[in-house]
Amino acid sequence: MSRSPLSFALVAAASTALAVSLAACGTPPADLDLSLQHASLQRRFVVALEPPAQGPAVGQMHAWKLRLATPEGQPVGQARISIDGGMPQHGHGLPTQPRVTSEPVPGTYVIEGMKFSMTGWWDLRLAIDAAGTRDQALFNLVMTDAGLKR
Repeated sequence: MSRSPLSFALVAAASTALAVSLAACGTPPADLDLSLQHASLQRRFVVALEPPAQGPAVGQMHAWKLRLATPEGQPVGQARISIDGGMPQHGHGLPTQPRVTSEPVPGTYVIEGMKFSMTGWWDLRLAIDAAGTRDQALFNLVMTDAGLKR
C-alpha cells in the first residue's frame, strides 16, 4: 500500500507536534519561584513549607509540615487550611487529596496525603482561614528523579 506525500506530511507534522508538546511539558518555566517560604498573596501571612527530610520521592505518599505566621513572625494557630494543586503544564490536579491532620504546636501544621505521581512542575495552592482573616498561598515545586528540586 502506497501513501501519498500528503499523508507523509501529516504524519511528520503530527509527530513533530507531539515531540514539541512532550518536551514543553517536561520543562518548567525558567523564572519559577521555587522558594518554600514567602508571604501569602495578600501578605496577611508568612507561609513556609517543609518537605520530609528523606525525599519526597515521586510515586510515594509523604507528609509535609506547614508553618503559618503573621507578617511580624507570630505563629498563627487554629487555622483552617485547604490544599489543592496539580501540574499546570499537564492540566491535571494532584493524584491525592492532601489535608492538614494536626497542629502539634501553634502555627505548625502537618499535611498528610501528599504525593507526586510524576516528575515535572507542580503547584500547591493553599486556602487559609485564621481568626477571620482569609488569604491564599501558592508554591511551585519541581520534582525530579532525585526528588524535590531545591
